[in-house]
Amino acid sequence: MSGYPDSMLASIAEVERSRATRLGETFPKLPQADADALLQRHHPDYRPEGKRPISIGPNRDDRAPVELVDLLEARPRIAAGDVDLTVVDRDVGVLILGGGGAATVAALWAVEEGLAPEELLIATKLRHGDSNSMMAQGGIQAAVSPTDSPSQHFLDAFGGGHFTNKPELVRALVEDAPGILRWHESLGVLYDRDASGEMLRKHGGGTSRMRMHSAKDYTGMELMRVLRDEARNIGIPVLEFVSAVELLIDADGRVAGAVLVDVETERYTVVRARATVLATGGFGRLHIQGFATTNHYGATADGLVIAYRAGARLRDMDSVQYHPTGAAYPEQLVGQLITEKVRAMGAQPLNRHGEQFVYPLEPRDVEAAAFIRECYEREKHIETLTGFRGVWLDTPMIETIHGKGAIEQNLAAMYRMFTRFGIDMTTQPILVFPTLHYQNGGVEIDPHGRTSVPGLYAAGEVSGGIHGKNRLMGNSLLDYNVFGRRAGRAAAREVLDGACPRGDLSLDHAYRFAAELQRAGIDGNGVSPMLLPDYRGKEALSRRLDIF
Repeated sequence: MSGYPDSMLASIAEVERSRATRLGETFPKLPQADADALLQRHHPDYRPEGKRPISIGPNRDDRAPVELVDLLEARPRIAAGDVDLTVVDRDVGVLILGGGGAATVAALWAVEEGLAPEELLIATKLRHGDSNSMMAQGGIQAAVSPTDSPSQHFLDAFGGGHFTNKPELVRALVEDAPGILRWHESLGVLYDRDASGEMLRKHGGGTSRMRMHSAKDYTGMELMRVLRDEARNIGIPVLEFVSAVELLIDADGRVAGAVLVDVETERYTVVRARATVLATGGFGRLHIQGFATTNHYGATADGLVIAYRAGARLRDMDSVQYHPTGAAYPEQLVGQLITEKVRAMGAQPLNRHGEQFVYPLEPRDVEAAAFIRECYEREKHIETLTGFRGVWLDTPMIETIHGKGAIEQNLAAMYRMFTRFGIDMTTQPILVFPTLHYQNGGVEIDPHGRTSVPGLYAAGEVSGGIHGKNRLMGNSLLDYNVFGRRAGRAAAREVLDGACPRGDLSLDHAYRFAAELQRAGIDGNGVSPMLLPDYRGKEALSRRLDIF
């Protein structure tokens, strides 16, 4: 029995009628000028009402999403007298804030650099591993083929970011990639291989070579399984269900740890550290411009907020990645990720008449803009019973191209996700629409993960500069491994070289920030960091978009 309502079956019939013809068709890739025009007209980043200037701090007058600016301009959670900073609850060498891939990799490489495990502390808001790193599906890029090179990978990533990336960060990303893959293999990551044992590679959007390595469509989960087990095996301490609410500063103006809060008891913990690594992830749960999101519940921009108050500079915060293929039906799945690997294997985006309208592997921002144009300008969309608009991904094409069983073999997570709702993606297309996926910008870093504030490092999605204005598929799993490694090693080296907080620990920077807000007449934005999203009231309603 079909999981689709009768109102959608007529369009599915048109998709099925056109399939044989489309098998021999390739929709042309857009010329750059046309791609730029499409972005300007239809990508949410170019809607001026979606952003406003930041009023205070290092990025004053820079424009960023309204939802983020509201948090950056909110009052600190801690007021004077709330925490006794003379009582230090934990004293460590390196404090790592976050519990996903970047945090875990940083911890592992800090130990590799020579720091004893007990000199580290991972502090995470949810459980160790609850993160976007765990939820990633499609794969990780690395130029290891004889027909590929880090130079070619650099050109793809730099062009995909619209040439706004920091070149030195992209160079570090692509040059470290082959070594990261070898490290994963040594730890026991089970990447997909062919019958001869050769690692399989596929294309991703915006790539000129096949360099995507995956573990079915569970790549993020497989990586986190291995990394987290390694951290546990060597005894790295982890505090779960505690969130950083403010960084601590010493007498020299260096970051010297953080104040944590237990998310259940609301008890504060003061952690003094000789170096601090920020690995708190992105802002997907802010639902920028009302979009549904692929992100886990902890992605509420906490790291951006506390780093900004401490004086860290942000970059590229005007750019947001909307993954073109978020689930649009059934309602229970709206916004959940449909990995780019589905299109890489041959599934074509189609309108309600079964017509191709965009090259399937354009860079993500171009692909997403084309979907929005088809739904809201050309109005060739498919509409669900709740009014949500979307386009088809013709997933049965995968089995036509690769043979029966290809979807269950390569896209097991996708297959199970839809089967639960009576939709067999081996015989029926699936409905998709762009979903908020990734924070392109973040805290600006150098190639070793150093921020503009001494003693503070950053890695993973919270950092900025690597991807410019748009990230290519497979570079986020690579990003957190490359810069988690570099930040962890640099932080450990700083400790091993004798770095030590001087004088009393202080929250004066946060109190000064609050006073500046008051002088600027900014009030009413509540408090931040957010810690967890609130889905009561209107936020619990269907995420049907009407912003277009």
